Amino acid sequence: MYTILGVIAKPLGWLLSLLYSFIDNYGITIIVFTIIVKLCLYPLYIKQTKSMARMSAVQPKMTELQRKYANDRETLNIKMAELYKEEKFNPMGGCLPMLIQMPIIMALFALLRKPMAYMADDSMLFAVHESFLWIMDLSQPDKWILPILAGVATFIAFSLNQQTPASGNDPAAQMNGMMKMMKYVFPVMIVFMGRSFPAGLAVYWALGQVMQIFFNIHLKSVREKLKEESKKKKKKK
Repeated sequence: MYTILGVIAKPLGWLLSLLYSFIDNYGITIIVFTIIVKLCLYPLYIKQTKSMARMSAVQPKMTELQRKYANDRETLNIKMAELYKEEKFNPMGGCLPMLIQMPIIMALFALLRKPMAYMADDSMLFAVHESFLWIMDLSQPDKWILPILAGVATFIAFSLNQQTPASGNDPAAQMNGMMKMMKYVFPVMIVFMGRSFPAGLAVYWALGQVMQIFFNIHLKSVREKLKEESKKKKKKK
C-alpha cells in the first residue's frame, strides 16, 4: 500500500521539504502546504458545481423518463444512458473532487507517519517532531481540539454543498442519498479517526475543511448564476 501511495507521497514530501527550507517552522509549513493543495483542487470544485447545475437542467427530462418507463426498469436505464450521452452529462461527476482528494489525504497520512520514507532531507526527521501552538509534537495525535474542529468544519462544508435531491431511482438520486448520509457519518468518523492521526495531518484536514467552507459559499453563488443563465437560455428557446 505504501508503495502505491508513494507515487503521490514522494512529490508531496518534496513540496513539504521545499516549503520547510524557506519557512523553518513545520506547523506553518503544513498550513502553507494546505493552502497550496486546496487551491490546486479548486478547479475540480468548479467542475463539480457545473455538473450539479447541469443536473438541475436535465432533471425535468429525467423525471419524464422515470414516469414514462416506471414499469420497465431495463428500458429506463437505457433511456437514461442515452439522455446522459445526449446532454453530455455525467451524474457521477460531482464525486470527482472527493475521489481525487482522498488519495492525497491517504498519501499525506503515510508521509506524516513515516516521513523519512518519502523525504531525502534528514533535517525533516527533526522537523516533524516540532511543537506548534498547544501541540507539543506534530507527529503525535491531538486528542480533542483538532479532531473536533476538523469534524465540525467537515459537517459545515458538507451542509453548504448540499444539493436539492433528485427524484427517482437514477444514479444521481442515489448519489444524493449517499451524500446526505455522508454529511452526518463522515464528520463523526473524522473526529474519531483524528484522535489517532498525527497532529500534522489533523492540522491539514481541519484547515482544509475551513477553506472548503469558504469555497462552498462562493460556489453556491456560482451555482445560482449558472441556474439563472440556464433559465435565460430556456426562455430564448
